[in-house]
Amino acid sequence: MTNLQQRQVEIITKIAAKAYQQPLLNSGFLFQQDVRDNFYYASYLFAASQDQTIPFEGDREQAKSKAEGVLLLLLELQDQQPESATYGHWPLNLFPSPKEASKNTLPVELMGSLMVIFYQRYAHEMSSSLRSSFDTTFNHIYQSNFYRKPLTAYNHHEAKYTAAKLIFGQLYEDKALLEDGFQSLRSTLERIKAVGMVEYSALPWFWHWVQAFTCAWELMKDEAIQTTLAEMLDYLWNVRATYYLGGAWAGAHSRIWPHDMPKDTNVLHDYVQFGDFSLPDHMPRTEYAGFLTYEASEAIKAKALNRLVPTEVTRQVPKQVGQGLHEDDVLHSYLYLTESFAVGGMYERIAEFDNEQHRWDVCLPLSATPGINHAYFFHPGNKFGEGDLRHQSEYVEVLFHRNVIMASYQIPEDQSNQIIGCLPVGEWVEETSGLFGLCGQVYMAVHMDQPFQREVGQDRNVVTSKGNKNAIVIECMDKLTAQAKGIVNLQQFASRMNTKQPDYQTSKEAFNLTYTNMSEEILVLRCGPDREITRLVNDQPVDLTTYTVA
Repeated sequence: MTNLQQRQVEIITKIAAKAYQQPLLNSGFLFQQDVRDNFYYASYLFAASQDQTIPFEGDREQAKSKAEGVLLLLLELQDQQPESATYGHWPLNLFPSPKEASKNTLPVELMGSLMVIFYQRYAHEMSSSLRSSFDTTFNHIYQSNFYRKPLTAYNHHEAKYTAAKLIFGQLYEDKALLEDGFQSLRSTLERIKAVGMVEYSALPWFWHWVQAFTCAWELMKDEAIQTTLAEMLDYLWNVRATYYLGGAWAGAHSRIWPHDMPKDTNVLHDYVQFGDFSLPDHMPRTEYAGFLTYEASEAIKAKALNRLVPTEVTRQVPKQVGQGLHEDDVLHSYLYLTESFAVGGMYERIAEFDNEQHRWDVCLPLSATPGINHAYFFHPGNKFGEGDLRHQSEYVEVLFHRNVIMASYQIPEDQSNQIIGCLPVGEWVEETSGLFGLCGQVYMAVHMDQPFQREVGQDRNVVTSKGNKNAIVIECMDKLTAQAKGIVNLQQFASRMNTKQPDYQTSKEAFNLTYTNMSEEILVLRCGPDREITRLVNDQPVDLTTYTVA
């Protein structure tokens, strides 16, 4: 058994144990919140009940019976009426009761394909009634044609439709559907290689791309299609490796959920592939990481795991699909990665899905601190809710340069005048001008233009600062770099950095933020009366034209 397979067994063991120990609801399901969790947990429980190589502390026959019971109930919830508008679909949330819950288009997109791979692996161990129920379910998925949609957005939905075309085209020997899926696959791969992924670092969507195409790759018999699927998966894992730091996803995101920020917890696929951190007890999205296996190349794994030499990643990201690319169509993503931390984000603000763009942060490896592993500030925007540190407004301009982030917040009078920050746990020195901390192996200076308040929590520091004109400057360095500069403890770091205050100059129509970093580089972030943004490093403009797709 390879190390990768051992990590998958560890995941299956943990999830199966939870599924076995968790009492069933009155409905007979394990969960009422999301129908897909019932499928995932029942799948893991069934696997553990049948595979003797998987450690399992429980009665395997009882485990099988429990898993089959949940799966049978789940399959029965599918809309199997061909004349129905929701034919082939399941409810998403099982409220007010499973039979009364309204059907949703989402579950079948990913779950439908995963069901096929589960069936292919375990059909011989299933009861005849469960096998029959799966056969019926697959036929209705195939006949529903939910996946027969053209490529227009090249997003996660279409990635899953493409995988379903391939999987169900092969399953039902539908040559036309299989060829349609192959053409969609080739077109998608060609598109993202040429311009990048519109859904940049989108969590949890990225993992849906990975799972859908891995599922198709494992099942596919046609050598040419499987080779192209492998090419797609190599591309996806290379993207993941580019922004990987010890289990964390560094840099800007087009979408994040509460379990992605300010702490990375949707990490099971990373754990299987890279294995350089401990498997957490809390697993908010189990999905199929324990079953799906596509091992990245040694070069890709080395890219993710070797950060000894600091790296700058400057990428062009498509803003829109279906238009000719010119300067206004792309976003510009910057990231500076070291062994101990990463710094960066997206230069442009864009109102992504549900206003879930995560603009910039400092990222630490998962094992660096016992709590959260991201540091960032933002002005609350549309959909923001107390306690949920997401949903940013448009009122920020940024400059990224290696280990420094500069952010200026010029907030209109009719908007909330408070910015919110989130900092990891560690040793922190609080001064009137800002906060100076040691988090794991990283010193962090957080300069603030306006007065602030810090609330110390068990797993994070939450900082609030009021004022319609505000600014944040963060500079990071690891312990070894600090020692080379004569800094051997936090107090010395705080004392040194407290003398390096940014120059904040603001007026009604403009702002000018200047900072000299520890390398004596002069960084300037300026906005004039015409709202034109100027970004300078040692008097030289930041050149976004040098950013590339890959």
